[in-house]
Amino acid sequence: MIYNKIVMFGFLLVAAATFFQEISSSIGKFEVQGRKESIYTMGFLNLAWGTLFFLCIAIFIRKEFLFASASLPTFIARAILEIIQAQMTMLAITKADRSAFGFIRIGTIPLLLIIDVALGYTIGLTQVFGISLIVIALIFLLINHGIRKNGLVFVVFTTINAAITLSLFKYNITNFNSVEAEQSIMMGILLVYFFLMAFFIAKENPIQFFKKPIFFAQSFSEGVGSILMSFAYLFAPASIITTVKRSSSILWAMGSGKIYFHEKRLILKIIAFILIISGLILLAI
Repeated sequence: MIYNKIVMFGFLLVAAATFFQEISSSIGKFEVQGRKESIYTMGFLNLAWGTLFFLCIAIFIRKEFLFASASLPTFIARAILEIIQAQMTMLAITKADRSAFGFIRIGTIPLLLIIDVALGYTIGLTQVFGISLIVIALIFLLINHGIRKNGLVFVVFTTINAAITLSLFKYNITNFNSVEAEQSIMMGILLVYFFLMAFFIAKENPIQFFKKPIFFAQSFSEGVGSILMSFAYLFAPASIITTVKRSSSILWAMGSGKIYFHEKRLILKIIAFILIISGLILLAI
């Protein structure tokens, strides 16, 4: 009973996190398509507040910055993959449909399930069935042409690579580092990468964008979402948290895709989403 309550709290954190992240992604997609910002400035804005939040939590609330030198091999490997992941994610967000982005990235879940089992987590038969139901929903959508091919190569790459980066993140915060230290350093690395790319490649100064309310909202929303999401991984195995993340992301992406980007085949997507919710219920049992 106590375990279920802890897991459900993790679910609530994920739902809130994906809501804020969808706000940020939708703003970013709209502004990049309108040539108001580059993907590099979008990446910088998405990381700025999250990095600051994690540093403040470590310094003023937790009053510790736990980073073990023993984590360097896995941390460096994660850093390299996260830079590639961040670049591809920006391309996926701006080129693919919002709902397609949400649905395809469900594919991370079976990969994480295999990794979780290898790391020693116990995944019950009911949870396996729930994850399988979610994957079936994705297959149903693909068969019935509910997903357009625009930008899918970027989405598929981030789907596969996310299984590796999330597992490395979970491994590091479980065995070596605090969440704040792990994420603030990692996000700082990505922040520097996107700033340099924006400044030298896109010829933009991303810091200037904070003066405009719309870009400030984009950055702040992503920052809140990243904080909530990172702590959610403390309450359940990575495969379970990522299942909830991907599923709730679909709900918000379907809404923004229909309202702001006029995406089609809503009925098919609703049917697929119902199957996904059924899978989530099985995960929570």
